[in-house]
Amino acid sequence: MIPIPQEYSEKLANFNFIDLFAGIGGFHLALSSFGAKCVFASEWDTHAQNVYRANIGIELKGDITKIEAESIPIHNILCGGFPCQAFSISGKQRGFEDTRGTLFFDVARIVSYHRPEILLLENVKNFESHNDGQTLKTICNTLEDLGYNLFCKVLNASDYGLAQKRERIYFVCFRKDLGISSFEFPKPPCSQIALKDILLSDNETNKYVLQRKDIFMNEDKEPQKNVFGIYPLKPIRIGSVNKGGQGERIYHELGHAITLSAYGGGVGAKTGLYKINGVVRKLAPRECARLQGFPDSFKMDKSETQSYKQFGNSVPINVLQYILIEIIKVYGKRQEQINTTRFTHSKERV
Repeated sequence: MIPIPQEYSEKLANFNFIDLFAGIGGFHLALSSFGAKCVFASEWDTHAQNVYRANIGIELKGDITKIEAESIPIHNILCGGFPCQAFSISGKQRGFEDTRGTLFFDVARIVSYHRPEILLLENVKNFESHNDGQTLKTICNTLEDLGYNLFCKVLNASDYGLAQKRERIYFVCFRKDLGISSFEFPKPPCSQIALKDILLSDNETNKYVLQRKDIFMNEDKEPQKNVFGIYPLKPIRIGSVNKGGQGERIYHELGHAITLSAYGGGVGAKTGLYKINGVVRKLAPRECARLQGFPDSFKMDKSETQSYKQFGNSVPINVLQYILIEIIKVYGKRQEQINTTRFTHSKERV
């Protein structure tokens, strides 16, 4: 997580939000860091529910497909990283109806009923090109038909202070009556950070060291810094195990981690392999938490298998926080314009 600048601290204190497909609470931590209050959260996975509850103290609802929109509290912001099941449609221009059979339909029906001011959604990068772009087109058409101005962009966590290559598409939507017709996603601060900066000590990670004879190092010299004195903000491959397939590639500790995954095979499954202090190993769950922006105070699942899955499925908190700062800027600016207009009209009447 990033330290919140004073001028944005508590700027969302009067906002309520609902957390759909809540996972272990990445969206919640980002929004609450600006003072927003969660009034409803839904997550079907019981292991993730337990971690969310242990850290945040909110009782979650289960399967969102079985929850009526009218039973959800009134809210200003709807957020969530909705799962992307295959859309069977191909741009039939039926808007809301085209999303039936997908979990996005549940987002749409809740938005249709409650009409919150702001939507903040996230999905995998490939969502942008899925079904030749028709899936994205359907989502955009649906939200626009529901009365929202929509902005979306692929952002990489590596550019926002996290040492992980994680490209995701983010959606920011404003209800049209707010009059917000433009939005700029945050410019990358490009903070210098390397995987090495977030690692645990060697005596905490011995169990993750790879003991094999088929480790091959292609290149093991220190990577070059750029003209600004910064190491490359990306994974730097330097070797492999076995045949170098997925989960068998080795990366430099002065670069970034590969994308954490909830699934995947190979000896480096879910985290990738890295040469760290002379040994090759996977990352520990706590290191995965740090790569997603979770604070060290965050309580993890007792099962390492579940922890890897949960952090692999989570959202990079830092990226959300930078997006929220831009939302606060544009929302606040619009409110100032409205207040100025009201004041001017009031003076004219006098």
